[in-house]
Amino acid sequence: MTTAYDFSATDIDGRPQALSQYRGKALLIVNVASRCGFTPQYAGLERLWRDYRERGLVVLGFPCDQFGHQEPGDAAAIKEFCSLTYDVDFPLFAKIEVNGAGAHPLWQWLKDEKGGVLGIDAIKWNFTKFLVGRDGRVRKRYAPADKPESLVRDIEAALA
Repeated sequence: MTTAYDFSATDIDGRPQALSQYRGKALLIVNVASRCGFTPQYAGLERLWRDYRERGLVVLGFPCDQFGHQEPGDAAAIKEFCSLTYDVDFPLFAKIEVNGAGAHPLWQWLKDEKGGVLGIDAIKWNFTKFLVGRDGRVRKRYAPADKPESLVRDIEAALA
């Protein structure tokens, strides 16, 4: 059985990272962008990270430029924007694709595990979120418009 912990990705600093380092933790995996109408959600994601990391939640941000060219910067620009604008401290990864032939394997798996509304698996926009339980299985998929603070009840359940 495949779990989120079976994947790896390159972090924002260009280093390969095995997601197995988060085994036993709940994960909130999000495709992010710095020039999106949902970009202010960075603040809510950071709040979740700070409020729940000691209890076992890890927020993972994956910059994506597949929607309206809303993440045009390179890794250094993304990291600087996140740090200076939203004081982001949660783990960020290198820019990826979430749809199409070049979709990162983690994101292909996430979509296969929890399809979107009306049975459409494709990621519709930036700030789509997946909550992964401590067992590495996808518990829930959230739309871009779902604000991070609205996920608290589900995060509490995933951490219980």
